Amino acid sequence: MKHGSRIAAVSITVITGLFGVSSAPRAELSKQDKPAYQSTGSEGTLSGKISFLGEVPEPRQIDESADPFCQGDNNPLFTEDAIVTRGKLANVVVYVRSGDPLEWYVFDPPTTESLLAQHGCQLVPHVLAMQTRQILKISNDDATTHNTHVMPKSNPDWNQSQPANAEPLQTKFRNPEIIPVKDNQHPWEKAYVAVFAHPFFAVSAPNGSYKISGLPPGSYTVVAWHERFGEQTAEISIGIREQKNLDFAFKNPKEAKQSP
Repeated sequence: MKHGSRIAAVSITVITGLFGVSSAPRAELSKQDKPAYQSTGSEGTLSGKISFLGEVPEPRQIDESADPFCQGDNNPLFTEDAIVTRGKLANVVVYVRSGDPLEWYVFDPPTTESLLAQHGCQLVPHVLAMQTRQILKISNDDATTHNTHVMPKSNPDWNQSQPANAEPLQTKFRNPEIIPVKDNQHPWEKAYVAVFAHPFFAVSAPNGSYKISGLPPGSYTVVAWHERFGEQTAEISIGIREQKNLDFAFKNPKEAKQSP
C-alpha cells in the first residue's frame, strides 16, 4: 500500500483558523448545531488505484432458467463479486470513515438522484455509493417483473415489486451503512448500496482507479471495502489544496491463509 511521498500534517489550530470552528467542545455540538460545510477553496484530492494480487477467482455463469425472458436474451450472465482486469479490482468502495472536519460539519446531500437499474436481469451498477437523504431512483428496463429488496441494518427494510414499464421507484436512507440489495424474484441479482453522511467516497472503476475530491485539510481514516475480500484502512493527512495518492492491494483470503 502506498501512502504517497508527501504527507502534510495540519494542526487543529490551522484547521480551526481555516474553517472558523467554534471553540465549544465537540461533545456539546449536536447534529442540529453543526453548520453546513461550505467550500473554502482549500480542499484537497485523494486518488489512487486498487490492485488484486495472486490468482484471480473465476466468475461463475448464472442459471437464468427461472425466468424465460432472462434466459431467452442469449446474453449469459456471470457473477460480479470479483471483477479483476489486468490486476486491478473494480467495485471497491473507498471512503473516509473519520476525521475532524466530519465531526465539525454536516454535508448537504446532492440534488441529483442516484440511479439503480434492473437491466438485462441484473442490478446495475453492482456497487453504488450515495449520501444520506439523497434520492435513490430504481428503474426497470426489462420486459419482466422485478423486485428490489433493500436489506439494511440501520435503516427501514424496503421491498418493492416493479412490473415491466412501471414508473421508477424512489427511496431515501437516513443513516449511513453499506446495504445489500437483492431481487427476490431473480435470486442471482445482487448489489450493494453504500450510504454515507458526507460526499467523501468513491467506487473503483474497472481499471481500479478512484478519486475523492473536495476534502477539507485534515487527518483522516480511509477505508477500502470489498464485498468478497473484506476491508483495509489507512491513516492520511491532506494539506491545503494537496493532491494525495493512496493505493490499496487486495488478495484472495484463501491465498492469505496459505502464506507463511
